[in-house]
Amino acid sequence: MKIEGRNCVYEALTSDTLTVNSIMVAKGDDSKIVRLARQKGVKLTFVEKSVLDKESIDGKHQGYIADVIDFEYCDIDDILAQSDEPFVVILDNINDPHNFGSIIRVCECAGVDGIIIGRMRQVAVNDTVVKTSAGAFAHMKIARVTNINNAIKQLQQKGVWVYALDMDGEEITQANLKGAVALVVGSEGFGVSQLTRKCCDGVVSMKLKGKVNSLNASVACGVAVYEVVRQRG
Repeated sequence: MKIEGRNCVYEALTSDTLTVNSIMVAKGDDSKIVRLARQKGVKLTFVEKSVLDKESIDGKHQGYIADVIDFEYCDIDDILAQSDEPFVVILDNINDPHNFGSIIRVCECAGVDGIIIGRMRQVAVNDTVVKTSAGAFAHMKIARVTNINNAIKQLQQKGVWVYALDMDGEEITQANLKGAVALVVGSEGFGVSQLTRKCCDGVVSMKLKGKVNSLNASVACGVAVYEVVRQRG
């Protein structure tokens, strides 16, 4: 997998879970990325900017393109082991890689212990997701499961309360979201599926005062995640 950009490459180098095979760097560069790569024994290739431009997906490489071993997903138990009161985000059919990348970024910033995604109808961790996450992907545990509803039941059996973030639920600031908790964030167009919603322990919603009755999935996730952070103190 190729990753590019200053933040993404640096975070990959500092990650305990990713392996960077090599990095292409603009000629003359002697930044902290170059110094860290040398310390870790990562192969560096210094090239002209035109070469980086040719290899880049979107031309926004900022002088760095790295070859990284494909993202390694974890198990749900690995996420739960992060904390005595784990905080988990479950994604129900998020198809937009930019939304997924943004969700990873906000979850990492908020201290979420891990994200669970499905194998079907859900974008995987790809180059665009990595780029949008601004390097946060390198520090976030992500489990990829065959069935989201079975994953919810597994969490519940481990003492985690699972709430769907959807319409017509309890106002999120009034809900008790302390302790071990998971939030299910639905797809951009359809929200949380009905079957998945029924599997949850409850539904939480946000007050929308404008004329548009929905938020972008990553924005909604950000608001909800930080409500959990607020309640946890």
